[in-house]
Amino acid sequence: MRMTSSTKIMLIACGSFSPPTPMHFRMFEIARDHIHQMGLGQVVGGIVSPVHDSYAKKGLVSATHRCAMIKIGLKSSEWIRLSDWETQQEEWTRTRQVLQYHQNFINSYLKDTNGTINNQHIPAWIPEGIKKTAGQVHLKLLCGADLLESFATPGLWKDEDLEAILGYHGIVVISRAGSNPEQFIFNSDLLTRYRRNITIVTNWVTNDVSSTLIRRLLGRGMSVKYLLDEHVTEYIQKFGLFGCNSETKYILTPGSTTEAMSISPISPINDPDIYIEHRNRMNKRNSSFEAMDETDFPSPPLPSPSAGSNVTLNKVFCCANESSTGQLAKPISGRGATFLGRPGSAVQIITTAAPTPAPPSVTTPDGTTKQAHQVSGSSDDSDQKQNKIVKKMKTSAACPVSRV
Repeated sequence: MRMTSSTKIMLIACGSFSPPTPMHFRMFEIARDHIHQMGLGQVVGGIVSPVHDSYAKKGLVSATHRCAMIKIGLKSSEWIRLSDWETQQEEWTRTRQVLQYHQNFINSYLKDTNGTINNQHIPAWIPEGIKKTAGQVHLKLLCGADLLESFATPGLWKDEDLEAILGYHGIVVISRAGSNPEQFIFNSDLLTRYRRNITIVTNWVTNDVSSTLIRRLLGRGMSVKYLLDEHVTEYIQKFGLFGCNSETKYILTPGSTTEAMSISPISPINDPDIYIEHRNRMNKRNSSFEAMDETDFPSPPLPSPSAGSNVTLNKVFCCANESSTGQLAKPISGRGATFLGRPGSAVQIITTAAPTPAPPSVTTPDGTTKQAHQVSGSSDDSDQKQNKIVKKMKTSAACPVSRV
């Protein structure tokens, strides 16, 4: 299969994408630049095909989540698109069959001059205006050097599958700087036989951020900021994927185990539909709780307390558990209160500080000694009632679910 500058090429990457990283998509850009610069053809489209759930690889989340994250990560791309065909099959599909399906559909679509294929049945991964392209479109497998090396793993690939992939489609290999894929090809009779159909592209900008690394960081509660697309990270946090706790974490104020500051909620994701449907389901639960608004904040400030009493400090909103007795759940790991509960609910908490020191004594004109607060007038019973934790519940679509 000889490539020329007029050859039309589509690239397809198969894999887990659990989660998809920027490098998964960056590979397409690196390959396209190389193909164009070397005059090997014209890249007209790119396809990301996540594997079926039955592949059962460690760390593999459901295809619904993986497809959603891929869509989010590809929002800014004008030519790379998701194909969920593989995930919709009854079981895991071999890479050879995935390539053959997409190549056959491309061929059928290009030959359909009479409009036999209804527009509603045209998958989203088909590039717009591809019919205007003269000639055939060749589909090539885009992969990393590790996949190329896996061809030599006994029992992993069938010989007939490798013959079809290399002989009929061809592969584009993105190799790290310093590696030697040519040596690996030389050591393989099969790869050497189809050397003309293997395009080696060196990635000079090293990026070792893998899905495995991302899962490890998330599982340990560590930050992945700047390693993933920001909106992909938000999606992971929203659904608590990869061991990421979707509950809100709180920063306890030094000196008080009952004060807490909730983390600001992250911005909502409007696409894909799975997130919206999830939020709608959450909003239908416990809708009878009282709503919170600006009237929940004390105005004017609360009156000064009497001697020896607690001071009501502030109100915060957060997720929380409520026991059957209406009290906050018991503390966890020595914390003053448990603020972790079901997503979609919020709690308004009025926190209390440590007891206020007794006011200084003063001497009145008649020579008697009294405490300062007794001179100005004592507090009434309403002040004493402020010294408790008050909470209100409501259903909230903006309930914080970020993790720090």
